[in-house]
Amino acid sequence: MTPPARHPPALLRFAYESAARAASAAAYVAPRGDAKLLRALRARRGIRARFAAWGASARTAERPLLWMHAPSVGEGLQARPVLQRLRAACPDVQIAYTFFSPSAEAFARGIGADFIDYLPFDSTADARAALDALCPTALVFSKLDVWPSLAREASHRGVRLGLVSATLAAGSGRRHPLASALLRDAYARLDAVGAIDADDAERLVELGVRRDAICVTGDTRYDQVWSRAHSVDRNGQLLVPLRSHRATLVAGSTWPADDAVLLPAWRELHGAVPSVRLIIAPHEPTAAHLEPIERWARASTLRVARLGVPDATTADVVLVDRVGVLGELYALADVAFVGGGFHAAGLHSVLEPAAFGAPVLFGPRHQASRDAGLLIACGGGASVDTTHALGERLHDWLTRDDARRRAGDAARALVQHGLGAADRSLALVERLLRGDTDRAG
Repeated sequence: MTPPARHPPALLRFAYESAARAASAAAYVAPRGDAKLLRALRARRGIRARFAAWGASARTAERPLLWMHAPSVGEGLQARPVLQRLRAACPDVQIAYTFFSPSAEAFARGIGADFIDYLPFDSTADARAALDALCPTALVFSKLDVWPSLAREASHRGVRLGLVSATLAAGSGRRHPLASALLRDAYARLDAVGAIDADDAERLVELGVRRDAICVTGDTRYDQVWSRAHSVDRNGQLLVPLRSHRATLVAGSTWPADDAVLLPAWRELHGAVPSVRLIIAPHEPTAAHLEPIERWARASTLRVARLGVPDATTADVVLVDRVGVLGELYALADVAFVGGGFHAAGLHSVLEPAAFGAPVLFGPRHQASRDAGLLIACGGGASVDTTHALGERLHDWLTRDDARRRAGDAARALVQHGLGAADRSLALVERLLRGDTDRAG
């Protein structure tokens, strides 16, 4: 049962409520523009009416409803395998899915929920309006973000609250005294929490989660990437033209800071081993990022072609100028390089290539990535901090079959070891829907 609420200080709560109301008001005056903030604001125009319209036309009171919130694509990838299993196991349950960031809008449309929209800004009035419209049986957050006003209002109505694939980094800003004071009440209201590992569980308890509400369920992304790796069509139009006996490095989600280290290392390696091939997918495939890579390749006398053109079959460098295909291209990787480790944004997902059995390389900024640390520990991945170190590791793994095979097998085994989290998380969600949450798992 939820313990007595430990409310944040009145002044802090007033400031938070005022900021949420101001954001809601700003939605109606936000100008045109492609900046993410402006898009996020404009998306909230008329949001109460959209919620209310769906509630009036499609909500069936006799059916339970799960409301899943995943702020962006990463959290959505953790939510998706749980929702897929719920849909198959409990087809009578209605599903509402909300997100926060505009970057998740396209992803959300493919999630298969009955209702999909942005999450309103976290004012008390907007939280009450959303709850009035959806009448959820349970509200589950993915990964970490638990919104104080929404959690409080949902708890007052008897809505069961949960958190899946829950993680809290040791250096998270939520552990700061001010943030903790604001959020502690929200985390204390959670009825069931599935943490990624025991260390996360302990830090979440420190943040306010009740010890009897938390259990370790693992990270559902392992199930997600494993399923995707095994569903890739290797005989499809994307991969068949790129099949080759050449040793292939697939570099995914790179930023210019990554390229500044990777490309010189690759030029040196290609000079020593001309048969090697690079497939590179910039994180932002814009002209500003693609054209410098093309100029570098030509200056290095490397044959370069963009994905999908006939010359890509024989190119030394295949440049990926679109999004949404990297998860399949990793099927071609003998070795993978994942970007973000030389960039302030942080390391991108290292699990996708690991699921294909490709050893994974990345830059030094990987401390926030639990998966990168696990790959290093098991020998399935390595961090490099210079062009020379990257070149040495690439040469070793791309020219020595035994070394590459050992590292790739270790990477794949790590992903296999993490499987089952989606089923355990589904069991947690089903307990919430049944109301069987006095104690966690």
